[in-house]
Amino acid sequence: MDSRTYNPRTVEEVFRDFKGRRAGLIKALTTDVEDFYNQCDPEKENLCLYGFPSEQWEVNLPAEEVPPELPEPVLGINFARDGMQEKDWLSLVAVHSDAWLLAIAFYFGARFGFDKADRKRLFNMINELPTIFEVVTGAAKKQVKEKSSVSNLSGSKSKSSSKAQRAPESQSRQSKPLQPKEEDEELDEQDDDEHGETLCGACGEHYGTDEFWICCDICEKWFHGKCVKITPARAEHIKQYKCPSCSNKRARP
Repeated sequence: MDSRTYNPRTVEEVFRDFKGRRAGLIKALTTDVEDFYNQCDPEKENLCLYGFPSEQWEVNLPAEEVPPELPEPVLGINFARDGMQEKDWLSLVAVHSDAWLLAIAFYFGARFGFDKADRKRLFNMINELPTIFEVVTGAAKKQVKEKSSVSNLSGSKSKSSSKAQRAPESQSRQSKPLQPKEEDEELDEQDDDEHGETLCGACGEHYGTDEFWICCDICEKWFHGKCVKITPARAEHIKQYKCPSCSNKRARP
């Protein structure tokens, strides 16, 4: 694992390392979940889930060197796979993955002498992102919904069977009746605040006004089209869209 020898030395570099590893872990637990599930065979030895700065993931045996060069992820995730419901198992792996990411980040901080201000800045940058657990369980989306009693996204989803649009706000704005200018501007600001909190179910990143999004008809999570490899043209021909995670759900032997 050549990425284990990568040593970021500044707050920005450590945060970039954190984001890359986080993206890889989220990919394993969402869009690549079937592959991840199959690799975690309980018949194998103790396995760990690694995320790399390159946004890739890997299920592998723990490092042989003692002590390891970097903090290691939780050991033996494969042994719990068949002893609990899949969603609960994935949530458990997500929690341990969050803990591992923080351990890696603050290991670099301690090794390269981050002071109190640097540590605080690093934590604040990390804390702006939803945790892997929040992304996997949908808790991040629920937190967004709690901020508004009326979801404009729900209104826009009902306008299209494929639930696809250029941006989640575009159709909901078109459905509004004409209003006085001041009131309309106030509502637009509310829309921007709400949609700015929307998170992609695959990468966990925030909504962008210039990006194509699509919503899963099953779990109702929103995704960047590029994250789930759906283009606007293709979405027009989808009667019911299922995200990779929902498509992969089936009875396990």
